[in-house]
Amino acid sequence: MTDTTQQTLTHSVTLTIPHDSGGLRLDVALQHLLPEHSRSRLQAWIKEGLVMVDGNSSTAKTKVWGGEEIHVEVQVKPEVNAFIAQDIPLNIVYEDEHILVVNKPAGMVVHPAAGNWQGTLLNALLFHAPQLHDVPRAGIVHRLDKETSGLLVVAKTLSAQTNLVRQLQARTVKREYRAIVWGQLWRNGVVDQPIGRDPRSRTKMAINRMGKPAVTRYEILERFSVQTYLRCNLETGRTHQIRVHMQHLKAPLVGDPVYGYRGIVPIRAMTHTLRDAVSHFHRQALHAIKLGLLHPATNEFMEWQIELADDMKVLLEAMRHEDPRDEEDDFELSMEPYLADEDYAYGDDEDDMEDDADLDLEEE
Repeated sequence: MTDTTQQTLTHSVTLTIPHDSGGLRLDVALQHLLPEHSRSRLQAWIKEGLVMVDGNSSTAKTKVWGGEEIHVEVQVKPEVNAFIAQDIPLNIVYEDEHILVVNKPAGMVVHPAAGNWQGTLLNALLFHAPQLHDVPRAGIVHRLDKETSGLLVVAKTLSAQTNLVRQLQARTVKREYRAIVWGQLWRNGVVDQPIGRDPRSRTKMAINRMGKPAVTRYEILERFSVQTYLRCNLETGRTHQIRVHMQHLKAPLVGDPVYGYRGIVPIRAMTHTLRDAVSHFHRQALHAIKLGLLHPATNEFMEWQIELADDMKVLLEAMRHEDPRDEEDDFELSMEPYLADEDYAYGDDEDDMEDDADLDLEEE
């Protein structure tokens, strides 16, 4: 999904200085006419030439006498309109009066933040269910990264939201993912490593002894010559958890531009078909395939499972149809990056990096 609303929004306003403002400075008179904007902001607009007095530029100190026509190019920060309803299609898996379960596509941001103020799942939810305007964060209690696809539950009432948050904190919500990683993992296992901010990069997470506990269980579903297909189950929901834990195993997700390793792609060990499939896979290979929880109203356990995302199906098929490698061939890693970070055109993918002490919103 392409975000076309990241820049400051602009609209024009034409005003007439009332005669009872005669003798005031331009910035003071404007503040009387546009009280929703601060005086410092109005002064900045005047300095930038966004305010014209009778067709001429002016200064904040210019005196007005009443009757002047003022033309203002009002600059509205995009976050002002972040919580608006937008008619964006939703793939709804389940809905009742208490909860809504959606299948989020890769490329959709869940919650508005810097760089992604509109076109998000939240905007779509507000259009689909206007009553969510009265629920904090439009009922969102957990989220997926922009380029991770799959299942999310949304609360439609405040009581349902409170219940789901408590389930997340108690670790009773069941979340299962499918992941395709580089390398060959040989046995099922558990990664129990705390995750916190990467001290070298504020937009990344890392294994951090001062971080929060994080547990990911993984099971091998299929092993290929240069990749492994995994089932991953979360016991905790930390930002970028699976991505960081797979990097810790030295088995980063295919297509991950943040936690992948440069120069690891074994070009000579792949067929041309697989190389093409990998080069056209423009996101981390991660899909939230199953979700289970206690219904907040009935306390009945409910579970939903969806199919693997289409692009991951295509990648898996290319892996399954590889020509068998000669066992005597050396497994040779490329010394040059086959797919470098800049080869992935994602834009700003750090929509969910802020901390939140009340809601377990950070998950992967």
